[in-house]
Amino acid sequence: MRAYRIAYDGQPYRGFQRQPDVPTVEGEILDALDALSVLDDREVPEGYAAAGRTDAGVSALAQTVAFEAPDWLTPAALNSELPADVRAWASAEVDVEFHATHDAASRTYTYWLYAADADAERARDALDALAGRHDFHNLTSDDENTVRELSASLRVDEPFFVLTLRAGGFCRQLVRRVVTLVRAVAVGDASLAKIDRVLGADPIDGPEGVGPAPAEPLVLADVAYPDVTFDRDADAAASARQVFRAKRIERAAGARVAGRIAEGVGED
Repeated sequence: MRAYRIAYDGQPYRGFQRQPDVPTVEGEILDALDALSVLDDREVPEGYAAAGRTDAGVSALAQTVAFEAPDWLTPAALNSELPADVRAWASAEVDVEFHATHDAASRTYTYWLYAADADAERARDALDALAGRHDFHNLTSDDENTVRELSASLRVDEPFFVLTLRAGGFCRQLVRRVVTLVRAVAVGDASLAKIDRVLGADPIDGPEGVGPAPAEPLVLADVAYPDVTFDRDADAAASARQVFRAKRIERAAGARVAGRIAEGVGED
């Protein structure tokens, strides 16, 4: 068995999990394995599993997939059939019983929250209140298995707050709903008492419910496997750096263009 670290830009895709008739990251990976004659007429390789199912628009640095792979299938070889915005960059030999989903000790997400109008101390207070073991049933669409042990931190990178959240696993949309709640407290639209109510036993929905923040600023930053050491593939990592540095320039230029248009249409 071999496990692969996969980085991808989530914006062109309808999420990680393969779906019919829409582009997904997993679909691209499985299509690449088919093109490389790894599937052997199977829908997925033997032992195949992925660390998580990111939503549409969510990107990843360390998504992890594992399966029975031939010795020649290096990350660089896998990249030869992947689109440029999906890059394998490291791999590890793992036991035959290894499962990329169940064997993950923790998952870490990072969210870049535009926060020019927000207060960092209020945001940190909100994160502190949300950290720890809670039932997050009011911050997910899941109906069961909603208790999580959450670690949370904030770093200021003006004009952004960089929120880092870690847990053994995450309920559906939990990270993005936490971001929405933290922002509401940071800009003064909600008090810390709102967090106490959200974490309480009573359901909250309707106008008082907490919806998910936009997906595009969210990245699956790490998936930890205590007994697995990933080896970086120098050529594959170089390819990934080239792709994502180009994307950074492209999006920086796009932001300047949008700003120029906003300025050009005049004041309110």
